[in-house]
Order: sequence, then C-alpha cells, then structure tokens
Amino acid sequence: MTRKPEAPDQPLRRGWTTGACATAATKAALTALLTGDFADPVTITLPKGEQPSFALARQERLADGGCMASVIKDAGDDPDVTHLAEIRATVRRLPVGSGIVFKAGPGVGTVTKPGLPLAVGEPAINPVPRRLMSEVVAELTSAHGVAGDIEIEISVPTGAELATQTWNPRLGILGGISILGTTGIVNPFSCSAWIASIHRGIDVIRAAGLSHAAACTGSTTETAVQQRYGLPDFAFIDMGDFVGGTLKYLRHHPLEKLTLAGGFGKFCKLADGFLDLHSGRSQVNHDHLAETVQQLGGDIALVDKVRGANTALEVLELTQAARLDIANPLAAQAQKVALEACDRAVDIEVLIYDRKGGLVGHAGFAKP
Repeated sequence: MTRKPEAPDQPLRRGWTTGACATAATKAALTALLTGDFADPVTITLPKGEQPSFALARQERLADGGCMASVIKDAGDDPDVTHLAEIRATVRRLPVGSGIVFKAGPGVGTVTKPGLPLAVGEPAINPVPRRLMSEVVAELTSAHGVAGDIEIEISVPTGAELATQTWNPRLGILGGISILGTTGIVNPFSCSAWIASIHRGIDVIRAAGLSHAAACTGSTTETAVQQRYGLPDFAFIDMGDFVGGTLKYLRHHPLEKLTLAGGFGKFCKLADGFLDLHSGRSQVNHDHLAETVQQLGGDIALVDKVRGANTALEVLELTQAARLDIANPLAAQAQKVALEACDRAVDIEVLIYDRKGGLVGHAGFAKP
C-alpha cells in the first residue's frame, strides 16, 4: 500500500503496521471488557519480541456490552496510504465454545476470490495479525479466568476510500483495506536508502571474508534460510524487492556464493525477467506461468485455470493439486535471470518458499 517515495534528506523514521495497530486496539478494548478500564497507553508484543506502546485515539463502551478502542496508524516516514488512518477494534463476548471470531467492520475488506492466504468470505485480516490478536485474547482471558470466546471486529472509517489506492479491488478484496504485517514494523520505503543499505551489507560480508551469503525478500524467507544453513546474522542481505540493486552491485563486488531466496509470487516475477519485485512496478505474468505449465505437460484445463488465476498463490495451489512441479522450473528460470544480472560473477542458488516458509522450489549452486 505505498505511493511513489521521495528521496529523503534525513534518516527515515519507521512506523507500525495496520496489524500492530489492530492488535493494540484489540488489547485495549478487551482489557476494558474484562476489567472495566481501558489500557491507555497499551503495550503489545511483536513477533520478534519488541514491545511498543500505543496511545488510544478513541474508547467507548457500547450498548450491546461490547467495548471499542482505536489507534491512529503511524507509518513513520513510509509513503503508505494508511498513514494516520484510525484502526478500530470492537470486542464482544461469545457463547462458550465459539472460539475467536474475526469480523470485518466498515472499511475492512472481505476476500471474494481464491488464491489468497485467507478463505473466500473471510475478513481481510492476514494470518500474522490474527495470531497476534489471538495471543492477546489467550493472555487476557487466561489471566482473568474466563473463556476465550471473543468476537473481534476490526474497522477503519476511511478504509473503503483508501482501498481504491491499493491492489485490493483487483485481488477481489472488496469493501476496504487489508489488515497486514508480518513483523508489526513498517520500515521506511526509500529506494535509494534501501539499495544503499544493501550495498553496505555486501561490503560488510566481503570485508569479513565470508564465502556464503544470502539475499532474501522478507522475514519468512530469511528465517527459513537461517534454519537451512545457520549463517551468521550479518551474512543476510535485506534485499526486499530490489533484486536488481543487489545483483548489479555484485557484478563489481562479487561474493563466492549467494543464496537468493524469496516467496513464490515474487520469484515468479524474477523468473519472467523482472529485477524489481515491488507490486507497484511489476506484476505476475499469468501467461508466462500458463506457458510453463503447458511445457511441463499440464492439460488444457489446468493451463486455462493458471492463465485465469487470481494470484500466484492460487497457481501454486492449482499445480500442487495436479501433482505438477512448477516451482523447480521457475527456480531454474529465476536463477538464469539472476546469473545474467550479475554477469555470472557469483555462484547463485535460488530457493523458493511458500507463505508458511516451506521450500517448494530449488535451483542449486553450480559448484559443490
């Protein structure tokens, strides 16, 4: 959900995801539901252990017995369309045995097409924010000795308007924005600053004399590669979407071996020749994926389904269901593009992961 960034003239300030804000609002509202008092400020624990505090923008006890609290999203210096949006959470008790139920309030989208990490009909509250909010419910209800059967309704008053500036309508997420975030933290999106940090990371790795480094698109793939190889922390290049900025620098500042790791959707774009994987500057080419499926022996029905798929995730699910391996050939195609981008100055392997961090595609190093 980003606009075109401008070059910064000072250090950039990070911010918080909609998922982190929704979690904070949920904790404040649930505290009031259980104790009668809103937590303000409210402190939450993010996936990597950081514990930020959030001031409440609004708090209200509802006539139906529920409680509502809200937080204003601060995206820092990231050019994010949801910056300063009000993220509201309304919590209500449910009958014993209901569990935790997520509901899309006004301004939060609903999934209407397959291929996303959420089922059709579900509110567009992504898995990590759901987990964070569920952990808050478990923590507070356990502490107060009550059942953890809670409805969590997330709403964003300006969400429907903001969603028109995102890819949500094209993806079939209707009615508002998505509640996103895998780390809870928004790192400022500056192309020049980010690429400069990539270059500095490569310089550090070279200076340390490491023979093997890894460039990853995000935290999920970085964790998976760390588990696979046990590399030191500084061996990881926070590449993000800037594959080109990474590989072109390696032409003249080479490393011996580089593990290039990313999600299936992003590396579908790399396999198709794109070196900038950001959704605003490159898109998954379903015709290319359909051609690959056809070359692999997929039947006409599968080829047509892939060509008309909503997302890359749906393509992966379709081919897996048909027992057709598309990820390994795509890894080989991505490896070829990467090797050409760095003028073959580096021995590169490509690892493609699914959303859960499972390895689905691999193109190995040329040298043992």
